[in-house]
Amino acid sequence: MRRLQTCLHRLVRAHHTSSRMQHQASELRIPVCAVGDKAALQLARQCLLGGQVIALPTDTVYGLACDANNETAIQRLYEIKGRDEHKPVAICVHNISALRRFGQAAHLSDELLTRLLPGPLTIVIERTVQLSNRFLNPSTSKIGIRIPDFNFMRDLCGVWQEQPLALTSANRSSAPSSLQVSEFRSLWPQLGAVFDAGRIGLTEERRLASTVIDLATPGYFEIVRAGVALKPTLSLMDEFGIRPRKML
Repeated sequence: MRRLQTCLHRLVRAHHTSSRMQHQASELRIPVCAVGDKAALQLARQCLLGGQVIALPTDTVYGLACDANNETAIQRLYEIKGRDEHKPVAICVHNISALRRFGQAAHLSDELLTRLLPGPLTIVIERTVQLSNRFLNPSTSKIGIRIPDFNFMRDLCGVWQEQPLALTSANRSSAPSSLQVSEFRSLWPQLGAVFDAGRIGLTEERRLASTVIDLATPGYFEIVRAGVALKPTLSLMDEFGIRPRKML
């Protein structure tokens, strides 16, 4: 508990941020916690339980996350993002079993899914009744599901009792995605906490974010967003005999 309290009031860590960022964080009293801190997961879980939105690193860009089945939290996520509520957000889960719990994936083999995930890919399928939040993507019956290849994110999903986290990029709608926490500093005052892993990715290509593929129709696929993993994803579609949906 003492370490958690320390992390809750910690200013921006010096080895990841500039002295200017530290001063700004001090003024705003924003808890910024390094992902390697022993208290980080507990702090993140505490924020989620309180219905707060947090910022954290993924295997592509920094993201905003909240409890996907918390109606107030989802509305807050859209507000912070400045996003039209009819534009869907994805969820993040711990493993393939959880993906099947929240998405209708009976037509997708374990072999295919374990070749695709974890990684920088969002799989769009029909949702199950386990996603009960009426404010989560109200304009579609589908849901995009991610299993990021980033330890902190997957560990958080694990301690979050394998429940889904709503996930979107840490930036205002239509603004560039973020590779380091300083790039979305304007959002900090609206967040429960910011979890810092330093700069993620060495190239601007990472800002393309995850590849999004619709696999809701058995035997067919549709690329919704090219993202950073398009080439290997298309290769796997060909290997498994899954055809482009435009041929329907």
